[in-house]
Amino acid sequence: MNLTHWHPHFIDLSPVFEPFKPMAGAIGTFNDWPTCQDLHNLKLRVAHDVLTCSGVPVRFVPQENAANDAFEQRYEPRIYLSGEVATRPENWHDFFNALVWMTFPHAKATLNQIHYHALIHAAQRNIAKRGPLRDASTLFDESGVIVLSSQMALMELLRQHAWKEVFWKYRKAVLSSMRFMVFGHALYEKALDSYVGMTGKGIFFQVDEAFFRMKLVEQLHAVDQWLADFLLQKLASNADLSPIPILGYPGWSDDNAAVDYYDNTQYFRPLVRTK
Repeated sequence: MNLTHWHPHFIDLSPVFEPFKPMAGAIGTFNDWPTCQDLHNLKLRVAHDVLTCSGVPVRFVPQENAANDAFEQRYEPRIYLSGEVATRPENWHDFFNALVWMTFPHAKATLNQIHYHALIHAAQRNIAKRGPLRDASTLFDESGVIVLSSQMALMELLRQHAWKEVFWKYRKAVLSSMRFMVFGHALYEKALDSYVGMTGKGIFFQVDEAFFRMKLVEQLHAVDQWLADFLLQKLASNADLSPIPILGYPGWSDDNAAVDYYDNTQYFRPLVRTK
């Protein structure tokens, strides 16, 4: 796929893009790269209220080339204070960032709030180094994946890096009782031209079986709130995120229909146990 071109039906390329299915029809009407105004109209059409934690409506605005060192014009403070998300034109990375804002608005707003307050704290104390919370927030924002399962045993196998066991031996259970939802906009960009090595950073939620019978829109709303609560209350460092080789999920790669796909230990890495 030529990543410099616009593809209005990219959602059909991979099940990775499932969280965007509720807006597939609207996105499909764009014959060319959507402008910031197009993204604003899409937000009004498909999303519930998209607000920052300061209560300001989120707006996607063109990224300015001129440097501005004022604190309130830095990327995260600008979002928190004015709702303006600087967005580059004809850019998949920023386009997916906008879609994630529309799909998981509470979680995105919470990440922005974490960054804003951390930057305020650092500025007040003249701290130049970014701390572990901001590192983890950035990592999840770019590469996050939400793991949902009604079976604790399956999630524990993921934590133990028992990749072949969970994705192959318990394949039917994974398909019926476990779901991955990609959050990170960089991970979505990679999924346009997926490759062995694509790895997400996972946060786990146990759900009951009824969750999988809910409509996708209802699932997304529930997950958005759970995720926002987790990010605000529990995320502290990268140690709270688990590596997830997402192309191991049944059907997320055509190649994983063969058992030996999971023998690639460069991708499906064993757990390194610390003494």
